[in-house]
Amino acid sequence: MSISIAPPNGTAVRSLLHQIASPTGQLDAAVDRARRCLFDLQRADGHWCGELQGDTILESEYVLLLAFLGREKDVVVGKLARYILTQERPDGGWSNYPGGPVDLSVSVKAYFALKLAGYSAEHPTMRNAREHILAQGGAAQCNSFTKFYLAMLGEFPYGNCATVPPEMMFLPRWFYVNLYAMSAWTRTIVVPLSIFSACKPLRTLPEGLGIAELFVDDPAKAMWPCAPTKRMLSWTNFFLGVDWVFKQWDKYGPKWLRSKAVESANRWMQDHFEDSDGVGAIFPPMVYTVISLRSLGYADDSPEMKYALKQLEDLYIEENDTLRLQPCVSPVWDTALALNALAMAGFSSHEGAVADAARWLIDREVTRRGDWSLNNPTVATGGWVFEYRNGFYPDTDDTAMVLMGLARSGFAWDKAEPTEAATDYRPALEASAIPAVQRGIRWLLGMQNSDGGWAAFDRDINREVLTKVPFADHNAMLDPSCPDITARALEALGQFGYGPGNAQVDRALAYLERTQDPRGCWLGRWGVNYLYGTWQVLVGLEAIGLDRRHSMIQKAVAWLKSVQQEDGAWGESCHSYDDPSTAGVGEATASQTAWALLGLIAAGEADCPEAKHGIEWLMRHQDVDGSWQEEQFTGTGFPKVFYLKYHLYRLYFPLMALARYRKSATTVHHPEKPNGKAKRHHHIKLLEYA
Repeated sequence: MSISIAPPNGTAVRSLLHQIASPTGQLDAAVDRARRCLFDLQRADGHWCGELQGDTILESEYVLLLAFLGREKDVVVGKLARYILTQERPDGGWSNYPGGPVDLSVSVKAYFALKLAGYSAEHPTMRNAREHILAQGGAAQCNSFTKFYLAMLGEFPYGNCATVPPEMMFLPRWFYVNLYAMSAWTRTIVVPLSIFSACKPLRTLPEGLGIAELFVDDPAKAMWPCAPTKRMLSWTNFFLGVDWVFKQWDKYGPKWLRSKAVESANRWMQDHFEDSDGVGAIFPPMVYTVISLRSLGYADDSPEMKYALKQLEDLYIEENDTLRLQPCVSPVWDTALALNALAMAGFSSHEGAVADAARWLIDREVTRRGDWSLNNPTVATGGWVFEYRNGFYPDTDDTAMVLMGLARSGFAWDKAEPTEAATDYRPALEASAIPAVQRGIRWLLGMQNSDGGWAAFDRDINREVLTKVPFADHNAMLDPSCPDITARALEALGQFGYGPGNAQVDRALAYLERTQDPRGCWLGRWGVNYLYGTWQVLVGLEAIGLDRRHSMIQKAVAWLKSVQQEDGAWGESCHSYDDPSTAGVGEATASQTAWALLGLIAAGEADCPEAKHGIEWLMRHQDVDGSWQEEQFTGTGFPKVFYLKYHLYRLYFPLMALARYRKSATTVHHPEKPNGKAKRHHHIKLLEYA
């Protein structure tokens, strides 16, 4: 049921705001339905784990892997193929997000997977896809990682692929180009890929299963692994020259040194099996691990191969007669977000389901040294990961979200006060915070980058020259600072009394000022896109108590209002990464509407007409079970390359927005509280990392 819009004067809006926030109001009912729905999805041990969905490269690459293993006739191949067919665009081909344009690499892999599953090249789906692929230059124009799959199945020469030399394992960390100058996820990909690249495994397919029809020219014709630049002196051309040198090294270099390099890469890869749901706990390195083990002669029944295959099988989701795979699982992230949402909705008791969730998170603190520590040996261990097990790779995003959830629910302290005002309870950290929280805050502080921002997994992984290597076309070679994670770190620190005047906070504020778009928004690295970044910055600035009259905040508010849709919602397509002029433009979604609302409320705009209109949209579109429908991908893996749909984003973000809007009815109109709440920062002295 929609609510009639009152005239946009302050008295009328405030009256309606208090009315719908009453115990019997529609807002209360909407909040109650949403939180009940969330509780219904909680697992027996207290955690949440919603589906994480990517595009069809996951299913396609898995089919290609099974074909490499000689298993293209497995029953699962047919199920995977049927799922791939359900994701075809109306006019043919496949995209990397719903409603997106045909993506060449995604379409080539989908076509190849269907061919291996027994679909004829003359099937209507195949004909339509082939037309799109050939119109974009054919399969030879795919990205570097797709070419490796084509090479291992005999459809493309390894000589035309980028070289990933295992000898990089010998490069010291002080050398400008080295393994630990790459992002954590790229590191986990390129180590097993280097074994793949060195061994050049080949499965010759039965006649009729190849994809020669997808090439415009003979694929055996010599070509660069990526297009050289017209300008002779460029880093791209330099690395193409290095690639050529390594190709000669493949032929004429000392075999004993290559063997030692492959052995070193294999040892690194298997060392990272420990305390992990697969190398890096994400799909791409899991697949390359299986290929590498097969290349090195490991039997299918060896413990190593069984481990590697099981990690992939654990990503299965079977539905009717189809099978799809998740890129990874997200239990810590989902549980932390659910805990935050429930705390905002008024749950802070130390009993029951909320307590179970908090204890589940506390038990998953990372206490081992990981890859991050090699370049940061003075930073003590702490933090949380995204998945169930990924001990080498805690990340700042999950750590910040867990810290916020524990603080807002009152579990961050030994003697929390389980009252309605639990979120304003700020004891001295050293005296009262539980050890896991103390360690988490110190680790988060220790991971701040030199530019004042925060990245996901490491510090100062920002050497732009590495984006020019031939296999860097996945657009994720680096892990630089980004506004969304920087602001999330501030939001977490704000729960523990940090604010302007603290040296690390001030450096982060300077970073956010530098990175604000002239339009007033911020780019979102891990969510789509400017709506995600702008929301996160606004709530981060609120948490540290920055004056809402600050120009950063006022410009951001104006931008959010300017991109609201006529029906009250907000939406933004993944296309905004390719074309920034479309920032804030796209099909309306519940999660993005909630982000915009949370940003406005954080900026003190809860009583503005735009916020009320947005709340109406959320209530009008809520399902009977308390959730919302959302087909669009609003999560980001690798911008321009890989996007995600978090199936619970459509639930806990709208719940947060509704709950915060309801609470704002009693706080936004007190002149003695210019920031919407009492000033409560009493700076906590912790070790500050330069």
